[in-house]
Amino acid sequence: MKKLLLLILLIPFFISAQEYVDIFRIGYGQTLNNNFEAVDSSTNVKSFEAGLTFPIVINENQALITGADFSSNNLQLFPEAEYTSLYSTNLKLGLASTWSEKWSTTIVLLPKIASDYKNISSDDFYLGGFALLKLKKNENLKYRFGIYATQEAFGFFTTPILGWYYLSPNKRFEMDMSLPISADVSYKLGVTTVGVDYFGIGRSFNVHYENLPKLYADLSSLEFAGYLQFNTLEESVLLRAKFGYSSNNYEMYAEGEKIDLGVSAFSFGDDRTQLNPSLNGGVFLKFEAIYRFHIKEKTTSEKKY
Repeated sequence: MKKLLLLILLIPFFISAQEYVDIFRIGYGQTLNNNFEAVDSSTNVKSFEAGLTFPIVINENQALITGADFSSNNLQLFPEAEYTSLYSTNLKLGLASTWSEKWSTTIVLLPKIASDYKNISSDDFYLGGFALLKLKKNENLKYRFGIYATQEAFGFFTTPILGWYYLSPNKRFEMDMSLPISADVSYKLGVTTVGVDYFGIGRSFNVHYENLPKLYADLSSLEFAGYLQFNTLEESVLLRAKFGYSSNNYEMYAEGEKIDLGVSAFSFGDDRTQLNPSLNGGVFLKFEAIYRFHIKEKTTSEKKY
């Protein structure tokens, strides 16, 4: 009965080339060394992420998207300084609509609180979101066109999204692309999957120091990794080990110093004064666990009863 209820909620929203939805994800990672530029000092960066996505059906063509994401990053923001933890918690609230057999849209608001979570105030609240237009080319291929935008401590940031989802007819080769934000290419070998992925996006966190003016960290992180994945419990629980390279540059600025506009990898009107040495990238290890709900397989199973 519980499986049937969940199925009823999920099917109208996720019928597409993608035959599953990742409902819950959790991950922990650590870079081995990030060196400060022009200074004989380095830091490790420890990260933790957890995310929940759950759709609620409104009618046969629309579904409400709900969920939340949490992340934490622990590192030294200045050479020889104490370690600081930076947190981000965002809610997901949006609407997915199917307009025809080929066209559909997804619009999601992403309000968040991002800081060291000391003396939280309205200054730590930011509003962002994304909008996607999807074109179903055939049963195995779907294109995406959209835009992501967010308010940050450094100003307004936006980037276009161009991508596609492809699953080969034998269901072994998979591509999930949303460029320039993320990319995932994998090949399934029975109970294991090998793949490569990429994730890159700018974020900011307000930082409070006792008896000092408020600062903020401008994070620019590009992660490239290869991974080995174990598909357990009928491919519903995925255990993933990743090894790769991450830039992890946390630039520190005084509160109020902003850019005019950030568009993808470009900044316009950036005359800010950076207060700490830049961080060089480093290799990282990461472990992830994912709970995946398979739509079509569950549909076939329920029909037997």
